[in-house]
Amino acid sequence: MRKSQVRRKTKETSVSVDFSSGPAAGNSVKTPEGFLNHMLELFAYHGGFGLVVKASGDTDVDMHHTVEDTGIVLGEAIGKIAAKGKIQRFGSAIIPMDEALALVSLDVSGRPFLEFNVKFADIRKADFDYRLLEDFFRALSVKAGITMHIVSLAGRDNHHICESVFKAFGKALAMALSPSSRKVSSTKGLI
Repeated sequence: MRKSQVRRKTKETSVSVDFSSGPAAGNSVKTPEGFLNHMLELFAYHGGFGLVVKASGDTDVDMHHTVEDTGIVLGEAIGKIAAKGKIQRFGSAIIPMDEALALVSLDVSGRPFLEFNVKFADIRKADFDYRLLEDFFRALSVKAGITMHIVSLAGRDNHHICESVFKAFGKALAMALSPSSRKVSSTKGLI
């Protein structure tokens, strides 16, 4: 099992992440947004990861800085594990959640790219701003060096759409980070 820790403190946020490539006792996610906590818990559980997140931020402004910076720090933590090498590199998952269905396909290659093709139904004022999830995944993919395609194939309920995305992300990343007997997972000899 590989482990990493990343801390980030700015004038807007304070985020810390402990991440491990296998399950760990005492997983805990504490951000000011219950919905984000729930999604990160799903990601860790279904990916079989150890995850401890502590985040705070200028939520009196809005949730943007906290959500994006959480993606930055989690991405850096994932990138540290990927940099240790000998991983499968590719991972994909198609996961249902009731009427929702999401596909996540990724390449842990050091070449960041995000295709986020997820449409949400009307967002009520009381809802989490689901549009922030694209910013979260973009920050994560850049800092982790992951090419990632996230596609919502079906769904009516925004919560279910997000659950299917985060579960699929966990499964796909677990596949990509799983050990490989190859020194380098590329015909070029270098990723």
